[in-house]
Amino acid sequence: MKFTETSLKGAFVIEPDRIEDERGYFARSYCQSEFSKQGINLDIKQSNISFNKDKGTLRGMHYQEKPHEEAKLVRCTRGSIYDVIIDLRPDSATFKQWFSVELNQKNNKILYIPEGFAHGFQTLQDNSEVFYEMFEFYSPESAKGVRWNDPAFDITWPDKQCVISEKDRSYPDFSI
Repeated sequence: MKFTETSLKGAFVIEPDRIEDERGYFARSYCQSEFSKQGINLDIKQSNISFNKDKGTLRGMHYQEKPHEEAKLVRCTRGSIYDVIIDLRPDSATFKQWFSVELNQKNNKILYIPEGFAHGFQTLQDNSEVFYEMFEFYSPESAKGVRWNDPAFDITWPDKQCVISEKDRSYPDFSI
């Protein structure tokens, strides 16, 4: 596995090593020893799937507050997404900065998102599916979000026309 740290400290784009033959390929998406070498020690608590029927669907920007902060691995298993994370760690040198990467079924890239980050994505194709591995249980009382178009972050999204839930549209402006 190839780990490339993003511009946001502690977040990585991971490229699985593919072993290919006439049948296709085989690759690991998670290996505890390889993650440990990067200083990432995780215990998977749950896995989730997000299916999105329309191109332009935007989900986010979600996170969980302490004491239920969550790290996650995100991979697009069908279609293509523009995946975005925001560093919400007040003591971080990259506080309020964002990073994006295209995840799709062809490049097989995986995004590791550490605790203290908000996460969201916009689909680039119809019928896109996203697979999450979560390292904390979902906690409704800790579930929070920041608005996808909040000027505090000034995220550049690829598609101005988007399908977005009322909940995600209604988050207030970000404040510390």
